[in-house]
Amino acid sequence: MAQIKHIFIVCGEPSGDLLAGGLIREIKRINPEIKVCGVGGKCLKEAGAEIICDIKELSVMGLFDVLKKLPRFLSLKKLIIKELNLRKPQAVIFVDFSGFNLRLAKAINKRIPTIYYVSPQVWASREKRVNCIRDFISRVIVLFKFEEEFYRKRAIQAQWVGHPLVSLAAPSMDKQELLRQLKIGPSAKIIALLPGSRKQEIKKVLPVMLKAARIIGKDIPGSQFIIAKSPNVDMAVYENECRRLGIEVRIIEGKTYDCLNIADACLVCSGTATLETAIMQKPFVIVYKMNLLNYLLYRPQVKIPYIGIVNIVAGRKIVPEYIQFNARPQNIACEVLGLMREASRSGQMLKDLSAVKASLGAPGAAERAARLILDFLKNS
Repeated sequence: MAQIKHIFIVCGEPSGDLLAGGLIREIKRINPEIKVCGVGGKCLKEAGAEIICDIKELSVMGLFDVLKKLPRFLSLKKLIIKELNLRKPQAVIFVDFSGFNLRLAKAINKRIPTIYYVSPQVWASREKRVNCIRDFISRVIVLFKFEEEFYRKRAIQAQWVGHPLVSLAAPSMDKQELLRQLKIGPSAKIIALLPGSRKQEIKKVLPVMLKAARIIGKDIPGSQFIIAKSPNVDMAVYENECRRLGIEVRIIEGKTYDCLNIADACLVCSGTATLETAIMQKPFVIVYKMNLLNYLLYRPQVKIPYIGIVNIVAGRKIVPEYIQFNARPQNIACEVLGLMREASRSGQMLKDLSAVKASLGAPGAAERAARLILDFLKNS
């Protein structure tokens, strides 16, 4: 039985940092003596990991953004290899961030046991990456049940633990308390805007959401709009867009689940936030827009009919998607107004979202993943 002293972990996105932090917190709770270091952000640091590189400037959108930051990624890869040689950890854990992490896994070449937690979405696009996972990843831990079957059909051992957000997605304060703090009356209709966690996508998605909000505000006088701000993006990015469009919106930092808790409806950027909104059981629409050239390059690679993970898990479109050319403020506003006014529509959506939530597994996914990883390493 191997003694586990040191684990290295690599994530590159705010959503990955959230899940990585939860995993490391559970690993250190089970074995407080294990040292953890790697690439991450605030959540990973708060969980007790030593951060050798912060993720704040690593998020990318599309090929051109990757090319622009390529020197940074190459330097980071060299830094990680150097640290691995110096620290000699018993394992490397990869969390999402597949474009970088799979190349890093290839360079490591199983000299150290490698574990993928929050595995790449190869079932959606670029399926050839499965070959890299088979060759260079020792264990795969997946969050969605359908992923387990996908990997096993391709001769890769994958284990499903459920989704950690089932435990994480909960408000931190009473709904009435937040309304008092924001000075919003109990009868006001509240629409939450979740425009993403990366500066590039916020600049594309937020203007569309704000224009839709302006239309909704004219139709429902007195309605209130709140933006759930990502801690990884400067406040000025949000303020500049609100100022440019002349829209009054409250910007709330670090309280995504509290924002969702008080909302009557939501506009949500495609990504992890759609799953968080589903778990919080709020009616919403999905909005996404990216650089046109990136979209034209990326779209042909996608082999599934939906972009929202809630629709992918459901196997059908239960939440409307307004993507790229269809992301028109008027259409988005009409959809939100329909959800707010027609109880049958919002009721059916909430019923469908409840089924999605149930399919994500029981609470405690991060602990189950931590125990799987530690058992695997002890027996390696």
